[in-house]
Amino acid sequence: MRVLLLAPHPFYQERGTPIAVDLLLRALSERGDEVDLLTFHEGEGRDYPGLRLHRIRPWFRIRDIPPGFSAKKLLCDAHLFWRFLRLLKTQRYDVVHAVEESAFMAWLACPWRRLPFVYDMDSCMTTQLVDKFTFLRPLRGMLDYIESLPMRRAAAVVPVCEALARQVRRYRSDNVVILKDISLLEDMAPVSEVPDVRRELGIEGPLAMYIGNLESYQGIDLMLESFAIVKDKPYAPHLVVIGGAPGHVTHYEARARQLGAAHCVHFLGQRPVRHMAGYLRQADILLSPRTQGVNTPMKVYSYLHSGRALLATRLPTHTQVMDDEIAMLAAPESASFAAAMDALLADEALRARLARRARAFIEAEHSYDAFRRQVHALYQHLEAQCRAS
Repeated sequence: MRVLLLAPHPFYQERGTPIAVDLLLRALSERGDEVDLLTFHEGEGRDYPGLRLHRIRPWFRIRDIPPGFSAKKLLCDAHLFWRFLRLLKTQRYDVVHAVEESAFMAWLACPWRRLPFVYDMDSCMTTQLVDKFTFLRPLRGMLDYIESLPMRRAAAVVPVCEALARQVRRYRSDNVVILKDISLLEDMAPVSEVPDVRRELGIEGPLAMYIGNLESYQGIDLMLESFAIVKDKPYAPHLVVIGGAPGHVTHYEARARQLGAAHCVHFLGQRPVRHMAGYLRQADILLSPRTQGVNTPMKVYSYLHSGRALLATRLPTHTQVMDDEIAMLAAPESASFAAAMDALLADEALRARLARRARAFIEAEHSYDAFRRQVHALYQHLEAQCRAS
């Protein structure tokens, strides 16, 4: 098939949605599809058989586009929509695969071309907006309705998790295909290529680790406040934080100082995703303190696959994937999260048991082979629909 893939974000960058789009491109290329990828101007190039890359060209300088809603992203979305319309006018496609908010662009334009589109739903946009701008809460019903419009019209909706699928099924029951995220550890650099954190920082006690961006919805405040409660335990724990924009790192370094934890909380900044496995395996426990959103962070699958025990908040963002058999789950408040952290750091046997079960679960349910099979099945169905019409 000839596919136009709309990716309204920098591509390629080593963060959640761009990584998911890269996996999708790989799977479509392996199926033999020809894909035109339309994306933002920022990011690295990628090379797959059958892939052609189209980038927007903003009229003025726009750099460092962050995850989530922002004025920079809105401006880039406007350019993406204009370029999308030009491609529809000059090229022939069998289907449009629209990621996140680009589904609204497809909803507006594709019917005029009698062209089916897929809504690739990585998150609930309404929830993101209401969490970030609390004054929008009275408008939640209206925003939910607006978000449902492309869901109703799409040839298929592809949510990333069961929580999002339940939202979609409020508006349709057919062609809702959950495309689960996967562990990324299979393609990582050897552990020997990754710096030894313990040696560099002089860490002797147990090590807790967080890897990811430092946006507020990730629960970084909860993590730091909880760690401050256990930092003086006899086993002398340390917390290593990898990732985050420089401004966020500076902010949370100051917060660690306020909590009296600067001596045992270490911010390493951004590191290559390909080094993730090597860093994860140096930890004793891994942390996912996320407090907002319903979609499961992609990094969680790598956490569970790493052979290290995971502590996460007991919220739908996590519980739709894991339970108490494969992870330590705690309420999203500092006393409970700290108590769970203490229990894991103090009990090596518990850590080993959870890690072993988690790894087996990921290898069975969240491998690249499982992802590829799901993508191929979806596109075989779309291809049959196109032929029938």
